[in-house]
Amino acid sequence: FDRYVPGIFASPYGRNNVFTVGKREMVLSFKMDDWEMPDDEQANAFFESEDEFERSQTYEHFRFTADKKQTPIRIDKFLTDRLPHTSRNRIQQAAEAGCILIDGQPVKSNYRVKPSDIISIVMAYPRHETEIVPEDIPLDIVYEDEDLLIINKPAGLVVHPGHGNYTGTLVNALAFHFKDHPYYDPSDPRLGLVHRIDKDTSGLLVIAKKPEAKTDLGRQFFNKTTQRNYVALTWGILKEDEGRIEGNIGRDVRDRLKMCVFADGEQGKPAVTHYRVLERLGYVSLVECRLETGRTHQIRVHMKHLGYPVFNDARYGGDQILKGQPFSRYKQFIQNCFAVCPRQALHAQTLGFIHPSTGKEMFFKAELPDDMRQLTEKWRIYSSTYG
Repeated sequence: FDRYVPGIFASPYGRNNVFTVGKREMVLSFKMDDWEMPDDEQANAFFESEDEFERSQTYEHFRFTADKKQTPIRIDKFLTDRLPHTSRNRIQQAAEAGCILIDGQPVKSNYRVKPSDIISIVMAYPRHETEIVPEDIPLDIVYEDEDLLIINKPAGLVVHPGHGNYTGTLVNALAFHFKDHPYYDPSDPRLGLVHRIDKDTSGLLVIAKKPEAKTDLGRQFFNKTTQRNYVALTWGILKEDEGRIEGNIGRDVRDRLKMCVFADGEQGKPAVTHYRVLERLGYVSLVECRLETGRTHQIRVHMKHLGYPVFNDARYGGDQILKGQPFSRYKQFIQNCFAVCPRQALHAQTLGFIHPSTGKEMFFKAELPDDMRQLTEKWRIYSSTYG
């Protein structure tokens, strides 16, 4: 769903909400497809989401499939019944903007749903109901102008307020930073974060200060014209100097807190990660990863699938001793490494895009943070000492 409509921009980063029970078709008037759970920073108590992926806070996307026995009913009534927290007026506005599609074609509010119709709707998120409290949290500002802000996010900083994290987030810090800005409203979803990285991933993020800037930058992310490189320390020694990992990513059916690769391509969403080995250090590899797509936990899941989990990535088994020696001295060395970098060793190092106002190419780089630098150096010393 990649239409760009004045007033309601149909973003590819919206949430896809579904309800399914195994592989059985529901005995209801509808079913929902391609379910994505809420983001980590929005529902921190339930699961962690990185969305290297990368989904905007501005738009939400719902997709339904009408049952084969569906009786004719107005589309706005059909959607109101299935979106209990969304007003009928808001749904009608989406229809007027051309953002309700039946089998890929826009329809008006009076369209009557037919059996087996595939219904998509994209809506701008409503203003945040929870007040965003400005907090004087230090920001590592890499660049700022009238349209945008580039920050280097430290590991441990939650991006957006959500369940269990209503304060102390990046959005609270931005509210304070922009408190004297005449147009910036932290409760306005048309402004702010263009993409996001996980709480325990460090690195570069771009924030839009104007709606036009967010729309333009969002389009660049969708068209894959941005440059996003990450550096990761992974368990194991990769044999190839560089490679391409391709495999659909979706929710793990056994553990909804995790993502996994569906090799058959029948489930999940297409995902491609390119990697290049920077250093081989004993039992780990320092790797540069370039995202071609932006799926939840993409780098972490793809490296796990390849057999080289990100070092100290608790969600995907990287917090265990996966390679090396059985000796107690080695085990103590690994525990010391975990203590030096007590989070997944993943850093969003570079970010490049076309400036939304000037049209100039912009490129930013954030060097490895102290914890990853110290971790890498410990492995260099180990590698040089023990080969």
